[in-house]
Amino acid sequence: MGTQGSEHYEVTVRRSGRFWYVEIPALDGATQARNLSEIDEMAKDYIAEATGTPADRIELTVTIELPAEVQAHLAAASALRDEAAHARSRAAEESRAAARALKSQGLTVREVGAALGISHQRAQQLVSG
Repeated sequence: MGTQGSEHYEVTVRRSGRFWYVEIPALDGATQARNLSEIDEMAKDYIAEATGTPADRIELTVTIELPAEVQAHLAAASALRDEAAHARSRAAEESRAAARALKSQGLTVREVGAALGISHQRAQQLVSG
């Protein structure tokens, strides 16, 4: 929700050569910025000029459209993070199984910890968790 008396605009940004193309669909207009830090200022200046609304009363939601190649890399990174999370979960299950197997063979929790190279507190968590 915007500040009282403010106007909200959606802005879409994408790289175009050496500049960022800043599109303001509600006004069917566009401007450009040299870098990402200029986007808000350039968009607000454009909107203020087009509508007469003071720049300090304009709120923006900026969406950056990334190139397909970048989106593909981000999707791959996300999939790898998911795989890593799954692998960590499986590794934890295997650690618990190892600790429980040693405990079931009659080792004390301290011995389980020593055998696995972990603290006896961690061994206790594994055998009881």
